[in-house]
Amino acid sequence: MSSTQQHSVSKKAGLPPGALIHIGKRKTEHPKVSYLSYNTKTTSEKICETVEDCFHLKDNTKEVAWINIDGLHDTNLIAEIGSHFGLHPLLAESILDTHQRPKTEIYADHLMVSLKMLGLSKKGNSIVSEQISLVLGHNWLLSFQEQEGDIFNPLRMRLKEGKAIVKSKKADYLLYRIIDIVVDNYFFVIEHLSEVLELLENNVLLNSSQELLLELQKTKRQLRGLRKLVAPLREAVSMLQKDSTELMLPENQIYLRDVYEHIIQINETLETQRDIAAGVMDLYLTGVSNKMNKTMQVLTIIATIFIPLTFIAGIYGMNFDHMPELHWKYGYFGVWVVMVIVIVLMLIYFKQKKWL
Repeated sequence: MSSTQQHSVSKKAGLPPGALIHIGKRKTEHPKVSYLSYNTKTTSEKICETVEDCFHLKDNTKEVAWINIDGLHDTNLIAEIGSHFGLHPLLAESILDTHQRPKTEIYADHLMVSLKMLGLSKKGNSIVSEQISLVLGHNWLLSFQEQEGDIFNPLRMRLKEGKAIVKSKKADYLLYRIIDIVVDNYFFVIEHLSEVLELLENNVLLNSSQELLLELQKTKRQLRGLRKLVAPLREAVSMLQKDSTELMLPENQIYLRDVYEHIIQINETLETQRDIAAGVMDLYLTGVSNKMNKTMQVLTIIATIFIPLTFIAGIYGMNFDHMPELHWKYGYFGVWVVMVIVIVLMLIYFKQKKWL
């Protein structure tokens, strides 16, 4: 947990259970409440001017209502919705905590599923995460998002066009469809990470630069973060499958099993990618080590060549009067010839030993 998250969570210290404190970044200026209600024949959609405009949907048994709230920083709005729909105080508190792990909480006449909605940034070079909380009642579903804009527009379009199977189902099937869309979107993020890892693996063989190391570290952090989200999500979906209330109909359990299998597949893929990232890191360190060894080899060869040259220069640098070669006419050139011969012989020797 980062220091910012710790500071946010500390706001709740000493407060009674169910105290509504928004924990997280404020990602939208004004909260927005909208709903989409439907049955097998009709579909209606509306953006609510006040939160009370959606309250009548709670007791409308002829239609399934999907009520969406964008923006979580207005605690009074969340409290008002929670009061009207009879949400447990601890549930409303969980909705406002955007740093919590994915989970499922089951109450007497409603349940909540909290999970992370993942996607790629506009530039496509980073992963963005947003918490979404889904509260299921007998004929309604509340979805709480941090900001406007999501991945559910195709589902909304199919509902309005009357082509979706969900129109003939209850609210629990709508809950499944939303969870399924969120989980399926994880595959796009994983494919992005696979492409990044493949690119890093190719580049590390050519160049072991500092920028490459930073990108590799960033990818490893993203993989660790995804694993922390996927592992508890598996448990959350498993709890839905075991739900003994009347909210989740037995006929829809097979769909939840399919989502559960997708989560297992995602988790296994993440484990594989973590192994690949570790292998790329080892490859990077090996490349750096090889580069260092080559540098040291070159420097050692240069130093070795200069050892006998330094020895020769040291001998003829001594200030003795009676050195025979000092008064030889071609002594200077003779020393150079000897030095060049020594260098050539040493280079030939190094070449034979394959040190060059």
